[in-house]
Amino acid sequence: MGFSRRNTLGLALAGSVAAGTARAAGTTKNAVDAALVVSTWDFGAAANAAAYARWKAGGTLIDAVEAGAQVPEADLANHSVGLGGYPDRDGHVTLDAIIMDDRGHAGAVAALEGYVHAISVARRVMERTPHTMLVGDGAAQFAREQGFAAQKLLTPEAEAAWKEWLKKAEYKPVANIENQRGSALDHDTIGILARSLDGRLAGACTTSGMAFKLRGRVGDSPQSGCGLLVEPGVGAATATGVGEEVTRIAGAARVVGSMRMGMSAMAACREAVEHIVALRGDAVKDAQVAFLAIDRDGQVGAFAIQPGFTYAVTDQTGRTVIRPSESLRRA
Repeated sequence: MGFSRRNTLGLALAGSVAAGTARAAGTTKNAVDAALVVSTWDFGAAANAAAYARWKAGGTLIDAVEAGAQVPEADLANHSVGLGGYPDRDGHVTLDAIIMDDRGHAGAVAALEGYVHAISVARRVMERTPHTMLVGDGAAQFAREQGFAAQKLLTPEAEAAWKEWLKKAEYKPVANIENQRGSALDHDTIGILARSLDGRLAGACTTSGMAFKLRGRVGDSPQSGCGLLVEPGVGAATATGVGEEVTRIAGAARVVGSMRMGMSAMAACREAVEHIVALRGDAVKDAQVAFLAIDRDGQVGAFAIQPGFTYAVTDQTGRTVIRPSESLRRA
């Protein structure tokens, strides 16, 4: 048989899938059979509980992930999501969020000011407009027209932290800052994925973004295929960490694409992390990027550049466990 470009590409993909499956073979201890809800970081446990309760009460998967995302959005102690989030360098708290199901429905907002539940505004974008994303003043106008109550997002604690930062105006990302409660000098996000017993999928992602970011900065979180992607019959993935690095490779889309080609959720998350490190080299030597995925059968995968990433997994009985992710680098 002659070797055309198509044949060569097919062999390369087959080799990649085989290698990924082989790598996943010693990492299945982080997979949970029939997981129903998974989310990023320790604070994902409370989000999972709300999502599970909404689903158990007869809500849809979209209802569930929205309810879960609302928990950190309203948590004053969480300075990386929603109310109490740290502002940009000009003192404005801006929120990004996306919600989507496995039938191509998606809605997002970016640089939204003055409304706590960005995830709910994103859902209205999905359900009541022909668009997939609204940004800035337009997103705020839409929220107002939809009847959401405006609220000041900059809390006294967050404002004090911003004023302290202004004394030096020096931004230094800190890996895994999400698990240091009461601080968020880097970012970040909650990504939450849900699966029904018959394999349907939905996901949500919400964040206040990097603390003290340039005004107008938007990371990966609200971008379909970057911070979140859901695909019917395959699975869903979300990302956390330095959003610029995720966006460079359309990270969530890459993970789901690898799953579509036959990789396990674990192997697909690892492949995306390895690609970022190979692509960026020393630029990410101290950065944290992590991916979390669930397949249609409820198998879970997670992988990070640095140790310290954790995720919450809830099974069909409502039991939740916090799991440490495997990582490319060791402590």
